[in-house]
Amino acid sequence: TLLDRISSCGENFCDLDCVGWAEVKHRPLLSLQPLLAMYYLIALFSPSLLFPIFTIFIATSVDVKIKARCVTVKGPRGELTRDFKHINMDLKKVGKEVRVDLWFAKRAELACVRTVCSHIDNMIVGVTRGFLYKMRFVYSHFPINVATNGGYVEIRNFLGERRVRKVKLPEGVSYERSEDTKDEIQLSGNDITQVSLTAAKIQQATNVRNK
Repeated sequence: TLLDRISSCGENFCDLDCVGWAEVKHRPLLSLQPLLAMYYLIALFSPSLLFPIFTIFIATSVDVKIKARCVTVKGPRGELTRDFKHINMDLKKVGKEVRVDLWFAKRAELACVRTVCSHIDNMIVGVTRGFLYKMRFVYSHFPINVATNGGYVEIRNFLGERRVRKVKLPEGVSYERSEDTKDEIQLSGNDITQVSLTAAKIQQATNVRNK
């Protein structure tokens, strides 16, 4: 146990580094201040609370700039910018990696940082390969007609209704009618948030309510 290992050292206190237990002379445990002793205990039992463990690899064709927790990712397909100032953390670019530091974090705060890492990773994928969502028309009698008009996706003849359902296409999202598959549309773009949100709005526009 920790107490047995400390007591076996006598007047020499052993702390944990990246290699293991290393003897540090002339540092008895009783002379350490409480905060420093707590730091050593946390480093032993839960090092992820003290040391940065979240890193994101940057592709060779991608340039990442970080300023005041505002991340800008530039690649072959374009540029994306996202602000993470609402989360208390430290974002740094170290070589070809983005490192996220969070000190003395709780479980919920660690989950937020992992979400931020996923957002940055999706931005890197978006400016290099992009995202594509495919949607199919499903009907039994009345054929559904979908087309674009003035930056809107218009859905006509849904359940034989005359009302035209409209969904606005956000900036950076392109609409394309599939040529190989019948009754299929494709939404593509660099920002996965905007592409997925547009697909969700189109699906929600055809929900049958008050049945």
